[in-house]
Amino acid sequence: MADKTPPQKSNSPYAARIDPTKEGLSQDQMHFIRQVELEQWKRRTSKLRTRNVVTGLAIGALVLGIYGYTFYSVSQERIMDEIDEEAKRVRMQGPKTGAN
Repeated sequence: MADKTPPQKSNSPYAARIDPTKEGLSQDQMHFIRQVELEQWKRRTSKLRTRNVVTGLAIGALVLGIYGYTFYSVSQERIMDEIDEEAKRVRMQGPKTGAN
């Protein structure tokens, strides 16, 4: 796991981490920090939204596939029932012997 704090203090003010609650920041600086955090959040959520849509479509396709296969197999069961009924009728119409 990566540490939340850098291993050494950086001399450059660009890369320095600050704690807004401890630092004396002006309202403009706090507003800028909020704007940057909001933009980063929007970028992350757009990626997550894309993943969620793809996952939802995959799950939906799986459900529709199972649903379609179920209807297909049930329709085949009806055909088998019809064949069984037809065979039963043929047996009943045939000559009656001791072997039947």
